[in-house]
Amino acid sequence: MSDKRDYYEVLEVPREASEDEIRKAYRKAALKYHPDRNPGDASAEGKFKEATEAYSVLSDREKRGQYDRFGHAGLGSAGFDFQHAGMGDILSQFQDLFSDFFGGFGGFGGQRRRQRGPERGQDVRVEAQISLKDAYLGTKHEVGIRGNAPCDTCSGTGAAAGTRPERCAQCGGNGQVTTQRGFIMFSTTCPRCRGSGEQIAKPCESCSGTKYVEKKRKVLVTFPAGIDSGQTLRVPGQGMPGPANGVAGDLYVDVVLADDEHFQRDGHDLIARRQVSFPEAALGGELEVELPDESKVVAEVPAGTQPGTVITLRGKGMPRLDGRGTGHLHVVVDVAVPKKLSRRAKKLLEELEEELRDGSDKTARTA
Repeated sequence: MSDKRDYYEVLEVPREASEDEIRKAYRKAALKYHPDRNPGDASAEGKFKEATEAYSVLSDREKRGQYDRFGHAGLGSAGFDFQHAGMGDILSQFQDLFSDFFGGFGGFGGQRRRQRGPERGQDVRVEAQISLKDAYLGTKHEVGIRGNAPCDTCSGTGAAAGTRPERCAQCGGNGQVTTQRGFIMFSTTCPRCRGSGEQIAKPCESCSGTKYVEKKRKVLVTFPAGIDSGQTLRVPGQGMPGPANGVAGDLYVDVVLADDEHFQRDGHDLIARRQVSFPEAALGGELEVELPDESKVVAEVPAGTQPGTVITLRGKGMPRLDGRGTGHLHVVVDVAVPKKLSRRAKKLLEELEEELRDGSDKTARTA
């Protein structure tokens, strides 16, 4: 039979205690019994170890479940030996536990050790201007980009040919150094390697040990039909390559639509201003409109059309990016008024004015 006390009893919480209650109980015990607050008190050190062991089990759902069903025997003999370990071993072995628990109080563990691996390449953002026609039809354009990319000479290591970066002796390659002040442990960026975890004895001449050089290249980007200003295209993997075979970053293209002399754009709709002569406005007729793709549509101009009248051609606007149809074309009709008239044209207009006036008078008398 185990001589260990019940973990719930150690932390002075009921068996149905919540995770938050267990957490608070352990914090209280850890602060009370830590050896730095009780120098030379073997009893306090033992209680600190006992409370830490209890918390390491009850804060883990799987371990707590085993313990609730089978007691100490359910945990087996494997694992960390709290009873015979020194305080330094406990602080080191359970640094992540203390970091999680006391992180908000400037506590034990400091920052977690960083998981190191191949670095991801730099993302690149550029701006590209396209015409309304390109946005109407969809197009492909080459986009020039520039940015820092891994040096080809040293393959992104920063070290001269025939040499390699060495693991930093001060932090052991972690990029972080840990110091203990009283019973609080602090992690800071390694001052020797500045967090890289490496030291370069002989830098590469091409990049001066920085691992990167500026590069320029072009990427073919697809602009879908219906794209508009203010929208951004993401091209995965077309940013700058990562060092040491790391994953390349992404390319972000901010789209700018150039002004068009024939159309204004309003979302999925197009607006065009077109002129008709006075006779066409009065008598009615057909108005031909050339679309951005150079195809032509015909708008019916009703008799008696007034200046500023809007004729809407449904489905003749911009394509939608989601593929669900197209917007509309709104044609604003302007009536052209001639600035110079021949004698005959002037006479005809005077006759027309008289005819219209007589017609108005007759209509008024009849009414």
